[in-house]
Amino acid sequence: MAKRGDVTRNKIQDAAEELFAARGFYGVTVREITRLAGVDTALANYYFGSKKNLFDSVLLRRAEGLNEARLKALEDVEREAGDNPPDLEKVIDAFTHPLLDRSERGGPEWKSYFALIAQVNNSPEWGGRMMTEYFDPLVRRFIAAIKRALPNTPDEDIYWAYHFLSGALVLTFAETGRIDNLSDGLCRSSDLESVHRRLPPFIAAGFRALKERDSEKS
Repeated sequence: MAKRGDVTRNKIQDAAEELFAARGFYGVTVREITRLAGVDTALANYYFGSKKNLFDSVLLRRAEGLNEARLKALEDVEREAGDNPPDLEKVIDAFTHPLLDRSERGGPEWKSYFALIAQVNNSPEWGGRMMTEYFDPLVRRFIAAIKRALPNTPDEDIYWAYHFLSGALVLTFAETGRIDNLSDGLCRSSDLESVHRRLPPFIAAGFRALKERDSEKS
């Protein structure tokens, strides 16, 4: 059974996650968070000390389990490859599928979390520091796997291609409805199953195209 303090912390974090995702860090007050959580404002100060610490804790609590799931998926791909280079599409799928699956099937909490991640990624103030702190060790592990999957590809191309992959994920999780309008309803930004089917081969083709371009130059 969860301790009373843990239950209270989770209530505050759940409310903060929902409000930060909808309105950003500066668009929310601690009082609004605690009102939604149904707890006294003093408890937020007691457990987290500041709004900034609360914001950080919201990002961290799901990041750890998410990173573990992605790392396990990558290790499965590498184990399957053995001494051979890993399959590029499978590496990309290991990177993206745990995210897309949780956003699609994990309920509104995960939707809020990924919307918040999209905001952080787009913020010069938050993006560099927070993504570096919470996700860079895992990202570097995946980049190393991509380099093994695409030997003799210039590092510069690998990093740019990863940058484009990251941008695609950020736009996907924002679920702005832009593709709904452009396609006159044929596609829906909330249709993450369609994203999952298309994103890994699309991104893999981009990585390979950069490698082939460099091969033609040489």
